[in-house]
Amino acid sequence: MIASARPATGPDSRFVESTVTVRRPDGTVLADVEVTVEQRRHAFGFGNIGFDFVGLANGEDTAADNVFGGADPEVAERLVDLWLDVFNTATLPFYWAGHEPEPGEPATERLLTTARWLAARGVSLKGHPLVWHTLAPDWLRTLDDDAVEETIRARIRREVTAFQGLIPTWDAINEAVIMPLFTNEDTQNAVTRLCRQRGRIAMVRLAFEEARRADPTVTLVLNDFDMSAAYECLIEGVLEAGIEVDAIGLQSHMHQGYWGEEKTLAVLDRFARYGLPLHMTETTLLSGDTMPPEIEDLNDFQPPVWPSTPDGEARQAEEIVRHYRALVSHPSVQAINYWGMTDAGAWLGAPSGLVRADGSPKPAYDALRRLVKEEWWLPATTLRTDDSGRVRVRGWDGTYAVSGADGSATFELAAGVTPDVRLTP
Repeated sequence: MIASARPATGPDSRFVESTVTVRRPDGTVLADVEVTVEQRRHAFGFGNIGFDFVGLANGEDTAADNVFGGADPEVAERLVDLWLDVFNTATLPFYWAGHEPEPGEPATERLLTTARWLAARGVSLKGHPLVWHTLAPDWLRTLDDDAVEETIRARIRREVTAFQGLIPTWDAINEAVIMPLFTNEDTQNAVTRLCRQRGRIAMVRLAFEEARRADPTVTLVLNDFDMSAAYECLIEGVLEAGIEVDAIGLQSHMHQGYWGEEKTLAVLDRFARYGLPLHMTETTLLSGDTMPPEIEDLNDFQPPVWPSTPDGEARQAEEIVRHYRALVSHPSVQAINYWGMTDAGAWLGAPSGLVRADGSPKPAYDALRRLVKEEWWLPATTLRTDDSGRVRVRGWDGTYAVSGADGSATFELAAGVTPDVRLTP
């Protein structure tokens, strides 16, 4: 079913107001008393990749063997506080070739350790991806199509089951639009081969239904970089086939320059018409020279040195504010995942991080932090309850704390909800 696109409404529309009733531990209302209210967490997903922390979480001394991002543990240790001060959601790497280089020997414990390390710090998690043609393991090529399909299904069951309760969200299938057409390799990978035989919609069905059977509670994302009508056609075919999609993933690697608000909002409107939440799954903006516009495949441009520059850093800071404001202004956008904290080990070697390779924050980091943790955040604020123990609280959807002389309590702020909380000494 296709819904009408919802217009952008501005970042201020994310703020909600609610009346909170505060009670003493004995249940009586806390009337005409000063209390302190402060935000603890956004419900909105402000994310970044967690690849940098795999080695650190596992106590490794050398750089984690990650693709598409990954800092040395020594560098990662300096990133932890910076990361946690802005982001609440981490994407973890499940690239099959690296995760299971030999059949039957997945690095499950390594990623379980990482997931637990992040979860202990209050971070929500997403796994990326369950099915993707790029980085499919070489050993998969030796199997016939039926065996490839069953192996993919077993891989999905294994990952979703092993991380049940830790990873609630998965990119179920990545870049299915190009999947049967992919030729950027010397020998065709087995996932592309299977997709050519079965078709895109069958591959999407395989990914979503197998993951859903393994854990009916997971949120499953259909993710792609292709913002053309081809992706719209795929989405329409998938929905018409009765496949249950929880969110549409949109990539925005802006290595060739910032899209601009007009293009960004037009893209959001096009994909919002399906009535599903939009996740901006992979966002980057450069703080150095941008990639030449004639490059079609971003992987084809990887210069030996690609520095961050003062002018580029000023531009990146301005653009990240404009981009995030545009994204949160659209009511369908539910999550934004920036692709990389640091230039150290950044995808394609580009200066796309929010932190320089030496560990110092760029202006873009400071600008994004001001948005997320100042402008869009309620700091500790003193309020006075009325005669019925009520206070009015205004902020973004999320988790809040209220405290006073009698104790403290947490509550969820959301439109249409009127929390009634009892303080705990």
